[in-house]
Amino acid sequence: MATALRATSLEKTSSLFRFSFSFLRNLNTASSAGSPAVEAAAVSEVKKPKRKKKKNFFEVAQFLPQWGIGYHMAKTHWTDVSYQITKINLYKDGRHGKAWGIAHKAGNFL
Repeated sequence: MATALRATSLEKTSSLFRFSFSFLRNLNTASSAGSPAVEAAAVSEVKKPKRKKKKNFFEVAQFLPQWGIGYHMAKTHWTDVSYQITKINLYKDGRHGKAWGIAHKAGNFL
């Protein structure tokens, strides 16, 4: 009698677990197979706006006459400091190279 009761309670418990696992499995597959509009909205919320890539010296100088030789150039966060470009040596790709110049601070040579 005790073994019969234990066997029936074991069957009830296992069927309960089986039901709960299948229920959870169905929930997971139902949420992933949701509408494409909901998934697209979730993806768009996660994406951050892309920053604009800053140009390097050679990408700026290529549009100036004679590649900017004679021009004063400086980074945006430099205050009262610039370089007057005297010579440029480009590498083959045209986006990198070496540059020489005279440093200026507040309009005077350094």
